[in-house]
Amino acid sequence: MTRIGPVTVGASRVSDVDLALALLRSPFGQVDTSNAYGAGRSETVLGEALRSSPVAVRVFSKADADPVTGVFDGDRVKRSFEESVTRLGVDRLPIYHLHDPYTITLAEAAAPGGAIEALVGLRDQGLVDAIGIAAGPLDLVEAYMRTGAFDALLTHNRYTLVDRGAADLIAAAKARGMLVFNAAPFGGGLLAGSARAAGRYAYRPAAPEVLAQVDRLAALCREWSVPLPAAALHFSLASPDIDSTVVGVSSRSQLADLEALVSHPIPDGFLAAL
Repeated sequence: MTRIGPVTVGASRVSDVDLALALLRSPFGQVDTSNAYGAGRSETVLGEALRSSPVAVRVFSKADADPVTGVFDGDRVKRSFEESVTRLGVDRLPIYHLHDPYTITLAEAAAPGGAIEALVGLRDQGLVDAIGIAAGPLDLVEAYMRTGAFDALLTHNRYTLVDRGAADLIAAAKARGMLVFNAAPFGGGLLAGSARAAGRYAYRPAAPEVLAQVDRLAALCREWSVPLPAAALHFSLASPDIDSTVVGVSSRSQLADLEALVSHPIPDGFLAAL
């Protein structure tokens, strides 16, 4: 099984080479991108940075549906892979996810010539080490997991300080020996104190009970002298069933903040108090 580190930097909003270089040179050694991020711009700048940086780093990417037609069959998976490795300037990928398969049914994905067959073929050819399913709705991710075809899964915004919805799914994945990526531990920015995300959770207006819970958590964090963003991150990092926490960054300052949060001391008893 592919070995991964505890933190993966998300590059969905990375669009310039300087920031891409900073991600590659960060201490985390792992970057998550996708064929569709920035209409391919994320992979393009990461590829430029990889060609100019001597630092060894693992880049994980994802297959996406055709951006015009929505087609997501086996041929599209193969084209998506070719587009990604060409942009990145690599021959193979350590982990390659099926990303947001919302334009097809699971039956279509699992049919001969479908997306799953194509992903398995890439793995069998040695072009990827592991294949995963990456999406939001828990029932959809679980259905793909139960096919037994996948080595990894990525869930986002469903396992945070204010939403434990993915807990059973994560536990089931680990019981199957799968790698688990938990993305968006800040719930789209609310738990990071982002002004842009104020009043919103998982990119939507937050329910009153969620905002009330955040207020209670913030008060507890003040009692323990732990910043709320550090609490949110370490909640995910401390889970024995999560192999890597994916945190998106869009600036050098956010990357520096992430490094500081990872190294922030967490007092004994604090996580239990949460």
